[in-house]
Amino acid sequence: MLLTVDLAFGAVLAVLLGVAVTVVAVARLRPPREVAVAGVRAAVQLAAVSLVIGWVVRAVPLLLLFLLVMYGVAVRTAGRRLTANRTWRWAALPIAAGVAPVVAALVLTGLVPVRGITLVPVTGILVGGALTATVLGGRRALDDLAARHGEVEAGLALGLAPRDARLEVARAGAADALLPGLDQTRTVGLVTLPGAFVGMLLSGASPLQAGAVQLFVLVALMAVQAVAVAVVLELVARGRLHRAEETTAG
Repeated sequence: MLLTVDLAFGAVLAVLLGVAVTVVAVARLRPPREVAVAGVRAAVQLAAVSLVIGWVVRAVPLLLLFLLVMYGVAVRTAGRRLTANRTWRWAALPIAAGVAPVVAALVLTGLVPVRGITLVPVTGILVGGALTATVLGGRRALDDLAARHGEVEAGLALGLAPRDARLEVARAGAADALLPGLDQTRTVGLVTLPGAFVGMLLSGASPLQAGAVQLFVLVALMAVQAVAVAVVLELVARGRLHRAEETTAG
């Protein structure tokens, strides 16, 4: 076992969370409460998932329901990070567009069996990657459009369609969302040993098997994140995702 879950484990976790909250507060990076709540929520959610996962792996309907809940939470989280109006629902599209084809291909080819013990972690990794790419790509695109609104207007004055004018401004910023995944893939094994690799080794797999699984995860993540960024950029360019205030008719 890698970690022993006891009082020392809880104490170390509490200290690390306290350090994160303190540093964020002193450096004024984010509201300290946001970091504290994130840590506590992670503990509660992982405890709940640890209890539920035993039931989920036994029945396909429960498995599909669990995956649907996972997807819904990701959509809501991404949407709230991108915009405060009703257009947050469009965050469902880039996440689904990135994850669904990859998971379908894995299941149809038999690489990942329809069993909770394998499908849940693989899908969770891909959904998490799509969530991160959607949030980073969407926020950078929306930020650039707000900061460089004059360039969009100039493009329109030159005869560009609204979509094309927004794309010219937002594309470079949105593309930066791919950098974390690209850097992780480039440096894997040299700088970091990611979770899938370490987990396979701890479970008794050979280094070759662990490396194959990790390579598979990294390449699948690159595909998922590329699709998610491309789709969220298109949604921003077409004005489907925006930050404009919505008014209610009186």
